[in-house]
Amino acid sequence: MATYIDTPSRTFNEYLLIPGYSSSDCTPDRVSLTTPLVRHKRGEESALTLNIPLVSAIMQSVSGDRLAIALAKEGGLSFIYSSQSIETQAAMVRKVKMHKAGFVTSDSNIKAEGTLAELVALKEETGHSTVAVTDDGTAHGKLLGIVTSRDYRIHRMSADTPVSSFMTPFEELVWAPESITLTEANDLIWDHKLNTLPIVAADGKLVSLVFRKDYDNHKEHPLELHDEDKRLLVGAGINTHDYKERVPALVASGADVLCIDSSEGFTQWQSDTIAFIRERYGERVKVGAGNVVDRAGFRFLADAGADFVKVGIGGGSICITRETKGIGRGQASSLIEVAAARDEYYEETGIYVPICSDGGIVHDHHMTLALAMGADFIMLGRYFARFDESPTSRILLNGTYMKEYWGEGSNRARNWQRYTATKEKKLVFEEGVDSYVPYAGPLRDNVGVTLSKIRSTMCNCGALTLSELRENATLTVVSSTSIVEGGVHDVLPKDTHTFSTP
Repeated sequence: MATYIDTPSRTFNEYLLIPGYSSSDCTPDRVSLTTPLVRHKRGEESALTLNIPLVSAIMQSVSGDRLAIALAKEGGLSFIYSSQSIETQAAMVRKVKMHKAGFVTSDSNIKAEGTLAELVALKEETGHSTVAVTDDGTAHGKLLGIVTSRDYRIHRMSADTPVSSFMTPFEELVWAPESITLTEANDLIWDHKLNTLPIVAADGKLVSLVFRKDYDNHKEHPLELHDEDKRLLVGAGINTHDYKERVPALVASGADVLCIDSSEGFTQWQSDTIAFIRERYGERVKVGAGNVVDRAGFRFLADAGADFVKVGIGGGSICITRETKGIGRGQASSLIEVAAARDEYYEETGIYVPICSDGGIVHDHHMTLALAMGADFIMLGRYFARFDESPTSRILLNGTYMKEYWGEGSNRARNWQRYTATKEKKLVFEEGVDSYVPYAGPLRDNVGVTLSKIRSTMCNCGALTLSELRENATLTVVSSTSIVEGGVHDVLPKDTHTFSTP
């Protein structure tokens, strides 16, 4: 006989937080949103932590390299989408790892005999204005000079002009040995009023570059998420089909953490994927798994060795799994049960496995509710799809700017590896839709507003950390009437109506 759960399957919109006591020390500027990303033992720090509890969904329309860079600068993490070739996904990961922070491997390089036309084409391809001139045209060849936009004028020079004739030669460059520290390098940049400082080995070969703008950017982004080498952190999605080929390529490209992208995680395919990673890499390579909606699913993945577990099935804004297959659960109910299972697992084993709430976020305050209910961090799709940095096009639709947004279960995504266990390279039916979302501008501005709301609400609850919020929060179920009352009602908003003065 089937098992029945008689309690309602609830969503975030059915709950509100009850304010708690706030001392004079409980102010938004003192709130820390740092949270563990991967499993760790009692008394130990997590090997990877987030400075803000936000990660981007493993979706074609969301998590490209541009968004990964922008989100890491704000303290969060992106998972580069896996529904593409292994080579292109690995290239995206490398682009993020090379983007910034400290000693940067040059990705714009040319030979001295190269032409102005070749240089211009290279700069258009990479988007970078500083080009290293090396004897072999590679990032680690012998450094012969540097070219910046100040060194040439396209309209005053012939396209076949050799680079050697207008580059700044090595003899005129200020450079530093590879033994220099980042602090020393930045001091040298400021002392000599440089934009770029080449780091050169004893044999004259280029090692890396240090940029003035990276120092400035770091000051503007104090929560920036980077590794010990000052490279931005980035995650990558994988699937349960080609993981034996995809995982090694992503590890080699520098991915800091992986995540199995699947519509349902309580499967042998996920445990087999985790087992492969553990057998080949031990605990060095971190991998999340999911999605699940109950205690049994969490325990299965935690026992399998998942470094974090994603919670949620059918709650995404473009997900139609519930109406197509009749499978899923309200996101609040799912999260509450899995959070209890995580705490139970921690008490039994001494191992803390973070959980990620994936789906069901409609409003910013739902994020705070998710964190109060036990989520360590939140995965967002629609939220990030609206921003400049998402990979999709901005379209003017009926006088309003929109961004394209489609689900991985739609035919457009062609992501059969996420939804089927067969080797048929097609979707039998769709579990996602192709849609638009209102364009919202730059990621930084919007994330800043969202985080301000979270911090303010935490202070209302008397919490300065996410662990305090989970421990101290009081939540109440609200009635349908309360939901209506919580929004604008019984008034005529001025911004939607024009009145004439009598």
